[in-house]
Amino acid sequence: MRTLYPPIDPYDSGLLDVGDGNLIHYEVSGNPDGKPAVMLHGGPGGGCSARQRRQWNPDLYRIVLFDQRNCGHSLPHAGDPATDLSANTTWNLVADMDKLREHLGIERWQVFGGSWGSALALAYAQTHPDRTTELVLRGIFTLRPEELHWFYQAGANHLFPDLWESYVRPIPEEERGDLIAAFRRRLEGQDDAARLAAARAWAQWEAGTITLLPDPELVEEFGEEQMAICFARIENHYFTHAGWFEPGQLIRDVDRIRHIPAVIVQGRYDACTPMATAWELHRAWPEAEFHVVQDAGHSATEPGIVDRLIAATDGFSLDAPRG
Repeated sequence: MRTLYPPIDPYDSGLLDVGDGNLIHYEVSGNPDGKPAVMLHGGPGGGCSARQRRQWNPDLYRIVLFDQRNCGHSLPHAGDPATDLSANTTWNLVADMDKLREHLGIERWQVFGGSWGSALALAYAQTHPDRTTELVLRGIFTLRPEELHWFYQAGANHLFPDLWESYVRPIPEEERGDLIAAFRRRLEGQDDAARLAAARAWAQWEAGTITLLPDPELVEEFGEEQMAICFARIENHYFTHAGWFEPGQLIRDVDRIRHIPAVIVQGRYDACTPMATAWELHRAWPEAEFHVVQDAGHSATEPGIVDRLIAATDGFSLDAPRG
C-alpha cells in the first residue's frame, strides 16, 4: 500500500493580494521545474498543512498549496469576528486561484481537492478547462441542499446520536428546525461566549465524524478557539449561500471537463459527504477513473484513501520532468 512521500519544506512562500482587502498565503515545494499541481484544502476554512505537501513525488512535481480567503495564514483571518466574509465566495476563490497561477508563471496545472476542495476543483476546472491538466478528487461534495441537510440537519445524526447531542446543545429546541440558520445567528452575533460555544459545537461535530475510527486529537484540534471560530464561520457562510452554485451545477456541467483526465476517490463509509454524490458524479462522468475505498470514511488520512491518491498523482507524473 502506498504511503505519503517524506516531509519536505517549501522553497518559496508569500502573500498574494487578490483584492477586496484580502491577502492569500501560498507556498511552493518540490521541483521548481516539475509538473505543476495545486492543492485545494477542505472546509471551506480548513487551511493547508505540511502533510498535504506529501501527496506528490517532490522530484517530479512543483507543488502549490494556498490558504483560501480568511483562513490558515491568509489575511484578514475569520477567527477575528470583525472580519467581513462578504467577499469570500466560491467564484472569488476561483479567481484567486487563477491570479496565483499567473503570479507563479504557471500555464496549466493539475488540480487536486478533497471534500469542499473537490467542489472548488470542479468549479475551477469548469471555469478554466484550458488551465487544468488533470483532476484528482476525493470525498465528493457539491453543496446541494440534500447534502447539507444530511450532515447539518437530519441524516448523519442517526449514525452519531451521541455526537449530535453536543452539536445541537448550543441551539434551543425551538430553533432546531433550521440549524444552519440558528448557528449563523450565533456565529455572526455580538455575544462572544455564544459565538465560541456554537463554533466549537460546529467544528467538533465535523472532526468527530470524518474519520472511520474516532480521532480524539483531531477533535481537540478543532476545538481550539481561533480554529473553531474561523472554520465554523466560513463553512456556515458558504452553506447559508449554497456555495453560490445553481442547484446541481457541478454535476450538470461535467460536459465542460469530460475531456480532462480525472481520478475520483471515495470512502465507502464517508458520513460527512456520503457516497451517493460521488456515485452521481461517476454516473455523469464515466470517463473519470472511479475508486471506492471499502475501509475508509471521509478523511484524507485514511490509509486506503492515501494509497489511491498517491497512485493517482504517481500515474499523472509519467509526463513530468525527471532529474
